[in-house]
Amino acid sequence: MAFNSIIRKSCSFARAFAVAGQLTKNKHLGHRTLLFTAINQHQHKDSLVPRFHFSSVASKKKPTSDENLLRVIESEIECAQDTDDHDTVEEVPSNFPFKIIDSPGQQIITLERTYQGEEIKVEVHMPDLVTGEENDDDNDNESERTSQSSIPLSISVSKKGGPYLEFNCVGYPNEIVIDSLSVKNPDLAEDQIAYEGPDFQDLDENLQKSFHKYLEIRGIKPSTTNFLHEYMVNKDSKEYLVWLKKLQSFVQA
Repeated sequence: MAFNSIIRKSCSFARAFAVAGQLTKNKHLGHRTLLFTAINQHQHKDSLVPRFHFSSVASKKKPTSDENLLRVIESEIECAQDTDDHDTVEEVPSNFPFKIIDSPGQQIITLERTYQGEEIKVEVHMPDLVTGEENDDDNDNESERTSQSSIPLSISVSKKGGPYLEFNCVGYPNEIVIDSLSVKNPDLAEDQIAYEGPDFQDLDENLQKSFHKYLEIRGIKPSTTNFLHEYMVNKDSKEYLVWLKKLQSFVQA
């Protein structure tokens, strides 16, 4: 790197400035003339000192901004490696009903299981982490949710052939909120727009509770989402470290 090259050449420049010190005895020369005279004289003795003109070699050196960026990336990698969760393997609970499909480099994981002839598939996204103190003066449920970390889930429940149910949910520490529910038809043409029902919050309260129970029986409950939250926090740390190293390799190339 150019920075290390400068360090290696520092001794040569030191010798050049020593010559400049001797030349200062000649009072008829200006300071700038003395400096250039010393360096130019020393160049004949030490080829490591670059001449003051442009060359093709100098133009190939990395810009200083790239070197600064590399140092920042390397520092961030060290910080990421020092965290406790980047290499943590989250132990799957013995009663966890899903098979976990976790592909490195992807920002989601997929859960799969079969329940009484139904195929259940869950896409688990990166958590929405919230830090800071909660507002104890406001007991409104919506306000409490915004001050808690959460994890987005996309759930599909299908039977052999025909339509399937799709839920979009958000898992909080003590509850699961269903944002939307729709009936999907895989045979529907792309240019057709199906009626997907009203907003879930507009459904009858008893119907909403029944669908929450429907998902709970199939394994979508707070104990499941709390484990998934920790799992995805660890995955986020791992993926971030890999991403940083890819950046490092690109800038170094």
